[in-house]
Order: sequence, then structure tokens, then C-alpha cells
Amino acid sequence: MQYFTALKMGEKRVKASQELLTRYTGHAMPALALKDNKDNKWEPVGEENLYALVKEDAGYMIALCDRNGIAKSIAQWFTEGTKEEIVAKLKSEQNMQEYFGKLSLPI
Repeated sequence: MQYFTALKMGEKRVKASQELLTRYTGHAMPALALKDNKDNKWEPVGEENLYALVKEDAGYMIALCDRNGIAKSIAQWFTEGTKEEIVAKLKSEQNMQEYFGKLSLPI
């Protein structure tokens, strides 16, 4: 796939994930639109949404990612209680599953 085509497709998926995460957290930021690969083949992030949690000293970050762990949207920093409320809503209202693998975040 051509870079520009993959990027545009990925940006649409990132925007949808950002809007979804914002609905549950109040504010979310866009993350990665393209899959990280080693062979110079451009691919957009996947369509599916899984949630992933990252614990830091400042609290919890919640990310929506594809099945490969490419973060499409992130929201930070939440207390454990707030994180639990958000995750419960994602599970019940969106039937969303948790991602447990290595998460790729924009750095």
C-alpha cells in the first residue's frame, strides 16, 4: 500500500478511536496511524479496538489499540478508581476486550 493511502486510512481509524475514548474519559489524544514494520511496507493500524492499561507513578493511562498493540488513542492519568469505572463501561457498553501484549506508544 502506498504511504499516503495507508496514512489516510490509519488517520480515520485513529480519529474514530480518539472519539470513542473521549466519550469515556473526557479527553483523549491521537496516537499512531501506521503499523511499525521493518520491510518498508506501509499499513494502517487495525480497525479493531482493544483497551490497554499502563501503570505509572502519575496513575493509569488507558489506550485503545489494535490486535497488534499499536496504540491509536491514549488518555492519561487516572486514579485506580476512575480507571476501573472507565474499564467497566468499555467492557459493558462496547464489549471491548483488554490487550495484554507489548503496547506500541508514540514516544
